[in-house]
Amino acid sequence: MEAEPYPSEFRDDVVRVARSREPGVTIEQIAKDFGVHTMTLQKWLQRAAVDDGTKPGQSRAESGENRELRKRVRLLEQENEVLRRAAAYLSQANLPKRFYPLVTELAASGIPVTAMCRVLKLSRQPYYRWLANPITTSEIVEAYRANALFDAHKDDPEFGHRLLADEARDAGEAMADRTAWRITSGNQWWSVFGKKRGKSGKKPGAAVHDDLCTVTDENGRVRHEFTASGPNELWLTDITEHKTAEGKLYLCAIKDVFGNKIVGYSIDSRMKSSLAVRALKNAVQMRGEVAGCVIHSDRGSQFRRRKFLRALACHRLVGSMGRVASCGDNAAMESFFALLQKNVLDRRSWTPREQLRIAIVTWIERTYHRRRRQAALGRLTPVEFEVIMNTTVALAA
Repeated sequence: MEAEPYPSEFRDDVVRVARSREPGVTIEQIAKDFGVHTMTLQKWLQRAAVDDGTKPGQSRAESGENRELRKRVRLLEQENEVLRRAAAYLSQANLPKRFYPLVTELAASGIPVTAMCRVLKLSRQPYYRWLANPITTSEIVEAYRANALFDAHKDDPEFGHRLLADEARDAGEAMADRTAWRITSGNQWWSVFGKKRGKSGKKPGAAVHDDLCTVTDENGRVRHEFTASGPNELWLTDITEHKTAEGKLYLCAIKDVFGNKIVGYSIDSRMKSSLAVRALKNAVQMRGEVAGCVIHSDRGSQFRRRKFLRALACHRLVGSMGRVASCGDNAAMESFFALLQKNVLDRRSWTPREQLRIAIVTWIERTYHRRRRQAALGRLTPVEFEVIMNTTVALAA
């Protein structure tokens, strides 16, 4: 089944705007403001009516439930097969280290490694290391000790290394307290009560990427330069928060430096790493092939989390990260947020989050993208600039 050309969050926002449109505003005008075809918007509205139950048909939720049920049945079948084969191995009095060959054998038959490791309570990272380079008996013992300590830490995050060692010994993995300390400290499995915080309660996180947007001038001064010779070469991203009577609303936006267009965004009531991941996935879905594009951010925790780093690697994007609490390191993104603040947020007070969300996406798509001309783009809008530049490149080719 071919993937939708637009992210689901974008489709839902367009439907919200169309449903809340003022008298006299047509569907055709809404479709034009958001750059979609009128028939496409009408199809989205019909689908939304089915999902709401106002029209007959199978909703997306019901369709998703059916897919989840089929997926669950498939996973249960795989887990049963893993347990059956593991029982056969154990009945032959094989040592625990024989689980790794079992995982390899079952993987060859099509069962995902993730499912097997979950059922057998193994860590995937030691298994993949063993698969790449067959390890010694002592390393296998170390891996099982780490598994036992990790399970104990997951069950009781407040335990220190001595208590974790006790739990691991009860689980059949004998080790000294010093060994437990070495394994837990190496993996940073700290007790939630064991680490003292600084005076401010927070410590800036270390950068997980080099800063790829710095240049050194002839006087030896280092400054940031956000320029690109084509689309999908350099993206900027950041998160901003806005107050409503219901609470805060957070916007993570991604901006293409080449045409100053917001290529992806996500809006939520909570500022979590999933907010940044959704914005990134939405941008990739809207832009297509983006491998090699540099995406620059600050050192916010949302951009340093493993979920976001995995999303970058999945789409072959290159991370770049500025300094702590320095808006100048991401000035181009801050200027967009300043425009949003002046043109939308400061105009009035906002009561429901839904109302502010509609106002934000409408201003981005209708005003910023298609009506607000920018001097840096030759007095063109971001949409006009990209259309002209893409046409020029196509003709030159």
